[in-house]
Amino acid sequence: MEEEFPIGNGKALSFIFGSKQFTTKGGLLAGTATTNVYRSAQFKKTMQAMQTPSCSPDEVIFAPDFHQSLYCHLLCGLIFREEIQVISSTFAHSIVHSLRTFELVWSELCSDIRTGVLSAKITVPSIRTAMAKVLAPNPDLADEIQKKCLGLTDWTGLIPEMFPNCKYIYAIMTGSMEPYLKKLRVYAGGVRLLSADYGSSEGWIGANVNPDLPPEMTSFTVLPNIGYFEFLPLTESNEVDSVGPEPIGLTDVQLDEEYEVVVTNVAGLYRYRLGDVVKVIGFHNSTPKLQFVCRRNLMLTINIDKNTEKDLQLSVEAAAKLLADEKLEVVDFTSHVDLTADPAHYVIFWEVSGEASDAVLKECCNCLDRSFVDVGYVSSRKVNAIGPLELRVLRKGTFHKILDHYVGLGSALSQFKTPRCVGPSNRKVLQILCNNVVKSYVSNTFG
Repeated sequence: MEEEFPIGNGKALSFIFGSKQFTTKGGLLAGTATTNVYRSAQFKKTMQAMQTPSCSPDEVIFAPDFHQSLYCHLLCGLIFREEIQVISSTFAHSIVHSLRTFELVWSELCSDIRTGVLSAKITVPSIRTAMAKVLAPNPDLADEIQKKCLGLTDWTGLIPEMFPNCKYIYAIMTGSMEPYLKKLRVYAGGVRLLSADYGSSEGWIGANVNPDLPPEMTSFTVLPNIGYFEFLPLTESNEVDSVGPEPIGLTDVQLDEEYEVVVTNVAGLYRYRLGDVVKVIGFHNSTPKLQFVCRRNLMLTINIDKNTEKDLQLSVEAAAKLLADEKLEVVDFTSHVDLTADPAHYVIFWEVSGEASDAVLKECCNCLDRSFVDVGYVSSRKVNAIGPLELRVLRKGTFHKILDHYVGLGSALSQFKTPRCVGPSNRKVLQILCNNVVKSYVSNTFG
């Protein structure tokens, strides 16, 4: 990274958030992997030694209220806007969500900078004390930011306008994060997007040794000394809890083949199946280069159909193009298999950025249905073994409610992933979705 994209002294606008920690019955302090990292003395020491430390004080990162934390992250970024060299977070979703929030609160942020007085909605005493050390009246800066915000069209190029010295944007941008790349590129203007390395709570897996490639082409070179890696060949019979082929070693994988990652690590996990499907696309010296394909568990299946997260993403992307003429976009999406209906069918939930016409949304519904090209799905639809796909349009802010739900359970914003398939076991999220449906459409593609 340093060789490909050298940066000078400055600061990073890092949208990182420490989630809640709790004490186990055995007396151990537990929490998310990133929260434990952020709270460690080594992390703080490393951050202080970096050329680009976070522009936000610790009190903002570890705030008990993530809404107040996010607001102050944005405020700190604007205060140090000329010094910001990098914008980063764990996942691309966090950056997109943060900048969508900026669209709503920029005027209030300008007011804080102009007067040097922090908004009254920031009520956590530790945050107010910390922010008082960095916030001072600066009418000229407030006027400049206001002028730039008013001059932006659809917030295109927001990042270079607000942070003129930003060199790149850094986050995990593969897998379930790919749907956010389109919006992130709108915000980024010409600022480069760099996909972060491939890791999990169970251990780090691979490094992105070609950071100059676009996120969609990112591959990860396995780090063989992190853990003991094996790879489970994929076959039709190789489902979870069924007998299948034995895992093979790191040096036995074949080019262009797909595998599920299995890891044994120093923390005590033995032959732990990550559930990630990867494809071997080459080698760096002797270690494989992996491309993330999807999660192993099938997301959408009723009969003989098998549609993965990637299949869902491609279907949504195809249908979302129909919104372009009305200058609208899909803010976020998820899916559900309605087994209560006869025949059972797919339900796709969309939150759209504005009001689309019924005619366009009806065609979007048809497009979603015909974009699932899995043979099992198409044949089942033709004989009505699977019913017509249903598109349910959600009230604005619905996915924000889902985010609030997960954060309330102890998740961190920077770790949040929108669930791409909501099953009946996740009743609360399904309830949030169903309670916020404003329009519903049924496909007639195979009618």
